[in-house]
Parts: sequence; structure tokens; C-alpha cells
Amino acid sequence: MKLGFFTMPIHPLGKDWRQSLREDREAFILADELGYSIGLCGEHATDRAENITSTMLFLATLIDATHSIKLGTGTLNLSNCHPVAVASQVAMLDHLLDGRFVLGISPGGLLSDAEAFGVLDADRNAIFLECINAVLKLWESEPPYNIKGNYWTVALERQFVPHIGQGFIAKPLQRPHPPIVVTAVAPFSKGVTEAAARGWEPISANFLMPNWVKSHWPNYVEGCARAARKADPANWSVAKSIFVADDDNVARAYATDVNGPYRNYYRTLFTKLTRGGRTDLFKTHREQPNSEVTLEGVCEQLVIHGTPNRVADALLAFREQVGEFGTLLYAGKDWHDREFGRRSMILMAEKVLPQINAAIGAGVAAAAAG
Repeated sequence: MKLGFFTMPIHPLGKDWRQSLREDREAFILADELGYSIGLCGEHATDRAENITSTMLFLATLIDATHSIKLGTGTLNLSNCHPVAVASQVAMLDHLLDGRFVLGISPGGLLSDAEAFGVLDADRNAIFLECINAVLKLWESEPPYNIKGNYWTVALERQFVPHIGQGFIAKPLQRPHPPIVVTAVAPFSKGVTEAAARGWEPISANFLMPNWVKSHWPNYVEGCARAARKADPANWSVAKSIFVADDDNVARAYATDVNGPYRNYYRTLFTKLTRGGRTDLFKTHREQPNSEVTLEGVCEQLVIHGTPNRVADALLAFREQVGEFGTLLYAGKDWHDREFGRRSMILMAEKVLPQINAAIGAGVAAAAAG
């Protein structure tokens, strides 16, 4: 199993934005130093808590501060984006990162963003598909361009002046395009099926109950079959909220503190998603009444905390429940206590992951011998 880092950071509303951004950057730099394989971050234009407003601009600040970690958008919210801007800016970032870029995409889930961009009442899934289709068409085409759609027409014909290089949409370094990933945020997500059929890979969100995470694998298999490609668990990433400490009591106190970063994270998400009619994400079964879904129950189910041994055991049990997957994405949280935040990431890489992989290897060896 590989270890990655995924953050849609939710910070306290009163925290200095400069400090939040510095700490978010520091987490990515630390992840690179510790050998995390990939780091992804989200973006929202209208949220004071989840306050990275441009994932690509944020990642650009990490180009020379990181060396081996792949960096990805988690995600570009394409219903809010023009395809020419996406195509040209992603292409440049891929070159600046020397091919270390991963393109994470989605329609965008924050309703205040949708309202501000004028698409609250529009079919954002359709806009998303038209945008990514136009981006991919631009990257595979040569000018002049004339791509017609329901939401955008990308035409560049009258001002095409090839002998001075005018009228060309930049192409990424990785051809035909950087790896594309999509976040799966719903039970039995059909988006996973459609993405797999196009050669894109899934990330299961860290705010889904384990049984809903498990539901993504059959859909991924279905999509891969449509594309006549092998469904490889190594290509499935799963995000998880984890806090590791040197002492179980310390870990429990920090992870369950009503004013701490883990409780604040899920309090904010719980409010947003239930207000948007998506309480089902937090249910343990589809028939569960909304009245039974509580913040306390959500945190108990979705946050793994403890010493390295305890966390490794819990993650192995989670893997047994949802099935084999290739990359565990440590879900970043606000560094309410900077040293605790750093120490948790360090213990995850240096203590927990080796234990997990040793157990997986032992299981494979036992199965082969038996």
C-alpha cells in the first residue's frame, strides 16, 4: 500500500489566513520529505473555513519546495471553469512540475461557489462533462479550433497567426494528458463507473461510511470492463481521517475534543452536507432515519486515532471491510496544535505504514503457501 496526502483543509474561522496557508504548505513539504507518494488539495472560492481558493495557484508555490511527491488538484471544480483556462493553465503547471502533476476533477460540491459562479440551478454535471471533453479535445487537436457545446464554444480561427505562434492552446508535458482522478462522494457512485470507462481513476472520500466506500469497487470494475482494461486495486485511492500519537489517551483527547480540528472538520461538513440534503452520506445503511445520524456518531465512525499499533490495526480492519486498495490518502486537518499535526504525519509514514505493509505481505505469503 502507498501513502498519500489529501486535504480539503477546514480551518477555524478566526484563524489568520496567512498562517493557515503557511501550515497547509508545510504539510505538503513534510509529506514530500516523508515519502508520501502524492499530495492533493481542494479549492473553494467562497468559503472562509475551507480557504484554498485556487488549488493550482497553491500547488505552484510547492514546485521548488518539493522534489518527488506528485501534486494534484483535489479537485478542479470544472462547472466553475472555462475550458480554455483549464487547458492552458494545467498544461503550464504540468511543465513547471516536470510531469509530477495529477489532474483531479469534479463538478464542484460547494453550493455557495455554484451560486457565485451563476450555475446553482444549472446541470453542473453536464457543464463538468462538457468542460473536460473540451479540454481533452484541445489537447489532442491542432489549431485552428472550433469546438461547439451547449455551455461554451471554443473558437480560434480568425486570430490564428501560426508564423508568430499566435492562436495555440498549450499542451501538457504528460501526453496525451496528465493522469486524471475523480473523487467519489456518493454511495454506489455511477461517476466511478463512467470515470473508469474513460481510463480515469477513483478517490473515495474520507466522509463516507465504510460500506459506501466498499460500494465503489464493483462500479469501478464495471467501468473498467466497458473499456476492456483490468480493474487493478492498485489504482484505487481511499482517503481516511487519521490521528496518530505516541500515547492512546493523548490521541483520543485530541481527536475527540469538541473544539479540536477533527470535530470541527466534521461539524462543518455535517452542516454543509445535511443542509444540502446529503445526510445519506453519513448513514450506516440506507433505511437509517435522519434523526439517528449525529455528529458524534459520524466522528466515531470516520476518525481513526491512537498509537501506531492501534491505528495500523484499525486501518487493516478497514481494508478488510472495504476491500484491497492501492493508496491510503491521509486526510489533512487544521494544525490546531502544530507539533501534534506534524507528529501524526511522521508516525503515519514511519510507523503505521510499515506495519500495514508487513501485515499485507504476510497475508499474501500465507495465501501463497496455503
